[in-house]
Amino acid sequence: MHPPSGTRRSFLAQFGTAVSALALAPGAALASARRLMDPDFTFARLRYDSGDWDYNPKVCSNVLDAVVQYTTIPVHQDEVVITADSAELLAFPFLFMTGHKLVRFSAKEREGIRRFVENGGFLFSDDCNHDVNGLYSKSFEAEMMRIFPSGGSLPKIPNSHPLYRAFFRFADGPPQTSHELNGWGDNIVHDYLRGYEHRNRIGVLYSNKDYGCEWDYDWRNKRFRRDDNTRFAVNLVVYAMT
Repeated sequence: MHPPSGTRRSFLAQFGTAVSALALAPGAALASARRLMDPDFTFARLRYDSGDWDYNPKVCSNVLDAVVQYTTIPVHQDEVVITADSAELLAFPFLFMTGHKLVRFSAKEREGIRRFVENGGFLFSDDCNHDVNGLYSKSFEAEMMRIFPSGGSLPKIPNSHPLYRAFFRFADGPPQTSHELNGWGDNIVHDYLRGYEHRNRIGVLYSNKDYGCEWDYDWRNKRFRRDDNTRFAVNLVVYAMT
């Protein structure tokens, strides 16, 4: 199955390059242009100084394995670790963020995330605490409100959203994880995800479901699993790339 046409990438190709060249610093404009020209998917992970950003190290290999298994999207085999204030951030349409601890960005990092989202980027923030009252949740939400005052409250994403049919169909919204009821978080199954939309596209997707721990296993063990829980990761990638 191929990503649908009439996509975010075509929109950016028509409008983003010219706007970016005028509005962004030269390095950022170059990074944005590189993203438009590169059809391959790169798994980029956000590094931030306040928390344990490098938790669940096997997520990248599992997501890439799923993308290769189910789609025709070519991939880069190595994870890229990048900071929010890097001019190269705009070269990546998908950005993964996780952790348990405090989320606190500098002014430059906030500006980098805002620019990333407004130029078509997709940030997936996955709370390893899976706790709506936890430190990661509260501090990440506070940062989003500072970056996006008009929509950073991260309203619920409806189960009818195109995200849930970007590749596989999830009629009931986000799939449950095995970690939601393990007693370490709020012990609640969250039947929704939340996010910030820019130009009718999700720019920030926030999860209390702990998909990172769900996907953090040796990819060779997938054949022993009854249900492939990385299929939802494929939807995220396809949505970000189209």
